[in-house]
Amino acid sequence: MQVEQLQQAIEILSEDDFVQLRHWFAEKDWERWDRQIEKDIATGKLDFLLNEALLAKKQEVLQDL
Repeated sequence: MQVEQLQQAIEILSEDDFVQLRHWFAEKDWERWDRQIEKDIATGKLDFLLNEALLAKKQEVLQDL
């Protein structure tokens, strides 16, 4: 199914069906985000964040929330 066909089908959904689709889509989006973050962590792409935090802690400028 092409994106244009999906868009047309979405346009004619009832309000209840649209809400259900929106929740489903949001959940799928978060699942993909989680998988990407896990991949980035495993490959070291986010190591710079850990290093910055460790440096800030060492310099005693890390703030507790």
